[in-house]
Amino acid sequence: MAKRRVIGIGETVFDILFKEDQPQKGVPGGSTFNSIISLGRAGVPCAMVTEVGGDHIGDIIFNYLHSNGVSSEYVCRHEQIKSHISLAFLDEHNDAQYIFYKDHASVSLDGKMPEIGKDDVVLFGSFFAINPVIRPVVGGLVHAAHEAGAWIYYDVNFRKTHLADLPNVMANIEENMGLSNVVRGSMEDFHYLYSLQNGDDIYQRVSRHCDTLILTDGARPIRVYTPKGCQLYPVQEIETISTVGAGDNFNAGYIYAMIQGLDNQASRIEMAQRWSQDVCRQLGNNISTELVARLRAKNK
Repeated sequence: MAKRRVIGIGETVFDILFKEDQPQKGVPGGSTFNSIISLGRAGVPCAMVTEVGGDHIGDIIFNYLHSNGVSSEYVCRHEQIKSHISLAFLDEHNDAQYIFYKDHASVSLDGKMPEIGKDDVVLFGSFFAINPVIRPVVGGLVHAAHEAGAWIYYDVNFRKTHLADLPNVMANIEENMGLSNVVRGSMEDFHYLYSLQNGDDIYQRVSRHCDTLILTDGARPIRVYTPKGCQLYPVQEIETISTVGAGDNFNAGYIYAMIQGLDNQASRIEMAQRWSQDVCRQLGNNISTELVARLRAKNK
């Protein structure tokens, strides 16, 4: 396996998963965090830029990073705050509705930051990537990565709960797009951002900043837009247990395929779906030990 390093920039939470209003499992999570853990499991050198509290949940998160082969060198530990909590309530379709217990205004990145080089891959997204409180640090990191020639993947992942913040963060969102090699977002994301529901119209807006867009739409076909046009990839129907980590592991699988040297979009999307489907078949946020074993055996 090529030893390119993947650096994740994003929030970390402790997810408690509920089914029929009863807690089923607790596991460290966060959109970028989920992706990085799965990549670490697959043997990719990874590091996470994030922050945690000085509590027992923070200990669990540190141990989880280490046990999955992910560096915690750039995790900022703040003894005076509590780690963030997320409650994920699975409905009859095993899709999640979330309640978050965190204070975005208290987020701080004041620890050691990575020096990013041209062979590195950067994955970032969600509100952490646009939060005005830490924008100088996050924006500075991504700008440095872009200037160094790193390969950058931006997952928009904009939630309805932040609609009131949109006027203050739209410039950050579009700046992130402009610094990235790939932008990934859902139809729902771009409905919130631009009030658009047509893929071609969405790409027209995104292409002002980034020329490669991966547009997902639930069970409907995935669209990949490039200057050469739009390719559609059907989504395989599967039985799900939880969809909490579906998009995060789609991102991880796509990056894994790129690192493995798969240059065509069809191969990357196939790998992305494989990882996403694997995590949907279990109650957790990361790819299974069975998939990890198959990946490692293939790369021996």
